[in-house]
Amino acid sequence: MELAQVRLLIADFPSCYRFYRDVLGLKPQFDAEDGPYAKFTPDGGTAGIALQDRTQMTQVLGELAAEPTGYRSLVVLRVDDIDRYCEEITARGAVLVHGPAPMTDRMSVAHLMDPAGNLVELQEWLVLRG
Repeated sequence: MELAQVRLLIADFPSCYRFYRDVLGLKPQFDAEDGPYAKFTPDGGTAGIALQDRTQMTQVLGELAAEPTGYRSLVVLRVDDIDRYCEEITARGAVLVHGPAPMTDRMSVAHLMDPAGNLVELQEWLVLRG
């Protein structure tokens, strides 16, 4: 397992994007000031902090449309075989709230919550970016 990113679900994407890029000085993978997604990776690493427009995630998990009282972040873990891994963790007591299911043509995802109510996304990359 590898930590891929910590993703923050946000309502005001442009101001958060500028904060991470301009104030904190993190380099985005690509220019996306208007969103809906951007990842900032520190030098020398592959994991990073990502921003995702909260509204876009409501298409996957509709309950995110409500004003946030939880789900303030989304921790993303990449796994090699999402189906097998989900079987393993549910056998150990995890409760999936979504998936595993395709999210795009490049990845399959599953979602669960930790005991504190933080959202965790498991990803299996079906096609790596070239």
